[in-house]
Amino acid sequence: MELTPLLIANARLLGGDPVRLLVERGRIAALNPLETPCGAETVDARGQWLAPGIIDLGVFATDKPAFHFGGITRAALMPDSGPLDGAGLVERAAKGGKPDLWVHPLAAATKGLAGRELAEIGLMKQAGARAVATGRARIADAGVMRRVLAYAASLGLTVIAHAEDEGLTAGAVATDGEMATRLGLASAPAIAEAMAIARDLCLVEETGAPIHFRQVTTARGLDLIRGAKAKGLPVTCGITPAHLFLSDTAIGDFRTFARLSPPLRSEDDRHACLSAIADGTIDVLTSGHDPRGPEDKRLPFAEAQPGMAGAETLLAMGLQLVRDGHISAARLFDLLAANPAKLLGLEAGRIEPGLEADLILIDEGTPWQVDAKKMAAWAGNTPFDGMPVQGRATMLWKGGQRIR
Repeated sequence: MELTPLLIANARLLGGDPVRLLVERGRIAALNPLETPCGAETVDARGQWLAPGIIDLGVFATDKPAFHFGGITRAALMPDSGPLDGAGLVERAAKGGKPDLWVHPLAAATKGLAGRELAEIGLMKQAGARAVATGRARIADAGVMRRVLAYAASLGLTVIAHAEDEGLTAGAVATDGEMATRLGLASAPAIAEAMAIARDLCLVEETGAPIHFRQVTTARGLDLIRGAKAKGLPVTCGITPAHLFLSDTAIGDFRTFARLSPPLRSEDDRHACLSAIADGTIDVLTSGHDPRGPEDKRLPFAEAQPGMAGAETLLAMGLQLVRDGHISAARLFDLLAANPAKLLGLEAGRIEPGLEADLILIDEGTPWQVDAKKMAAWAGNTPFDGMPVQGRATMLWKGGQRIR
């Protein structure tokens, strides 16, 4: 079916200059076109921001209503559900959201995510896997991790790694500090993250293979990333808004919605994360979307499962970083779209002629309140419950077709 041409008028490109954008046959045809095709549908943006659709790197569930609310048009699915350790499972996952959401599966690095035997990464790449991931935990065996890195690199794939040393974190549900002590919770030192990163960086230096640390949340860990980048190593890292806006004080009163992996850190580490997102050390802002129902969260804190429903708050919390002066609007969409697209090898994440028209209009000033009971996600386990925020996606197009 031939798509009707679309003209988006009176928009502000990433909150900056006014722009008109023409979409033809599902792709961006021109910015500020001299002529508009006959019969084109015109949308008046009324001064709203125009941005590329968000590419959410490393979600644990395909939760289409939540993604659409949050302006997410593509999502990279972690291999933990299944797990995604075979070509058939990857192929099925890749078809899961089409046509209005594209799911990019991440191949399990090892069979069953057990950390012992390499999975069929080559076959999974042919089936649609866009990267390789270790899942919710790291690969403890350095020899296995070295083979994963080398093999993935030979296929042109990046390894997405979890960064916590399991020897230190086994049984822990919080970060060492005053809050964990006061609540009597089993905790682990924050250096568990840096120790895991340090080992994997040695392997990257040895193999030359690219690695992406899905979440880096401590000053020590970020210093290691900074140093590796200065050496020219192929290293990137991400973070969720929770570790930028919340510290371990949020687990007071045993709030299980703030039970996350990695756990919330100290206020000093939180400020180090804000500095790292401002100076370019952090490459990706992701939701970590992991909806958990009452059976996982209405439990004593130590028994509750970690995870948060993050898709609906990702954009609003990103816009808060812009308002607070930590980053520019253009940098925000590098973090949300352009950098994830580059890591996954996608021709997406930017507003350029020829690319698929995955687009969002954003009213950056509209106020709303996060309400766990009213979220579109199939579970509302957000640590931001009750928080007033500003900014939301008002329209969403996937491949030139409006879906919201």
